[in-house]
Amino acid sequence: MKAGILFSGGKDSSLAALMISRDYEAELNTFVFDGDRKIPSVEKAAEALGLPLIKRVFDEGLLEKVMEMMVNDGFPNSAINLVHRSAICSLSGEYDVIGDGTRLNDRVPMLDYAEVQSIEARYQCALVRPLLGYGRREVNHLAGKYFTVEYGETGTIENGDYENEIRTAFSVQGLDPYEIFPSHHEQSLVTGKALRS
Repeated sequence: MKAGILFSGGKDSSLAALMISRDYEAELNTFVFDGDRKIPSVEKAAEALGLPLIKRVFDEGLLEKVMEMMVNDGFPNSAINLVHRSAICSLSGEYDVIGDGTRLNDRVPMLDYAEVQSIEARYQCALVRPLLGYGRREVNHLAGKYFTVEYGETGTIENGDYENEIRTAFSVQGLDPYEIFPSHHEQSLVTGKALRS
């Protein structure tokens, strides 16, 4: 059975993909707002995992909608959850199993239990979130066991996280993304397999 895994190239989605790929035929899926956007760092991360990667493009108009939500709310949480839900629902039309790398103490993106039940019932799929039992410290430990990982401030790491393109779109429109997004938000990118002794 195939599983479509939401993949940013970061340690969380990579570790979730590794776990899910033990039981399913896993395909990595990275969503972008701009179909012309190149994602070489994400492609390299997928190669390190040895799993196929599919680049997918969000529906037209979603970027503008989430930017408007963020400006109106003054923070990104609801809009990022909308983007995440859109990605999951998009994959549910193609896969019976959708993999998600959200972990125990994530705040965003994070779907609550009722949303997960609703998506699973509506689309007749399973949403698998293997890291929900793992906190950040243990995820970092496990990721370090399997991968080499680069860390940096959001915007300095070329991963497939939703936030990168949204921040760029804010800047293009002359808006300061730091008025919406928290500063000092660390991102990660898997750069290879860890050498085990």
